[in-house]
Amino acid sequence: MAEFLPEPRPDEMDLLTVLFALADPHRFHIALALARSPDAVLPCTAFDLPVTKATRTYHFRILREAGIIRQYDHGNGRSNQLRLADLRQRFPGLLTTLLAEQLTLKPASPRK
Repeated sequence: MAEFLPEPRPDEMDLLTVLFALADPHRFHIALALARSPDAVLPCTAFDLPVTKATRTYHFRILREAGIIRQYDHGNGRSNQLRLADLRQRFPGLLTTLLAEQLTLKPASPRK
């Protein structure tokens, strides 16, 4: 049986905490991957992160404590889901804007 890990209610989510969590490239990569399939529930191992297991756990904890993801503990693994509805309720347009910006970013052209 899956067990939910503690997470903030939507009214407890803090904008600066959410922005801090998404400021890290690895955590933003996780949020972006989950946003591509908002109904998906993905295991922690589904994300290609070049970090140790302990660091990976840390990044998921930061995202969960900020309210960005929901984590399910099932035996020896955890699965993750983007809390899209809660984020939209608390911060309308924020996640959509951040993710749309990431999808349209292009590498800077070298200066001549």
